[in-house]
Amino acid sequence: MTEYLTNYRKYILECIENENCDYSKLLDYHSEKLHQFQHERFIHLIVMALFALCTVMTILAIAIFDKLLLIPLAALLMGLLVPYIKHYFFLENTVQLLYKDYDTIYKKVHGLSQEDLK
Repeated sequence: MTEYLTNYRKYILECIENENCDYSKLLDYHSEKLHQFQHERFIHLIVMALFALCTVMTILAIAIFDKLLLIPLAALLMGLLVPYIKHYFFLENTVQLLYKDYDTIYKKVHGLSQEDLK
């Protein structure tokens, strides 16, 4: 997903720079893709939160009940949680950049931006 999202953003930036682009069609296409990326981001948020919850519950079980057999599980969960958080933040930040790209395309199509409406 990281590579796909990175390549998609490059494609959108190239289209924005291209004066021969049909910005109206690009706006529709980009809007549809934004919805897909938002859904992907939401699913990753849920999974990351559940992973973090499992990690905390495992650490609490070790601390409260002296279940030392759970230490490898806690280490595994922690080792997987850190990259997952990093990936989620990549999704979050890239989707926010895509919102700005949407605003740029919208301004090219309609001549309005958020600043113009203030």
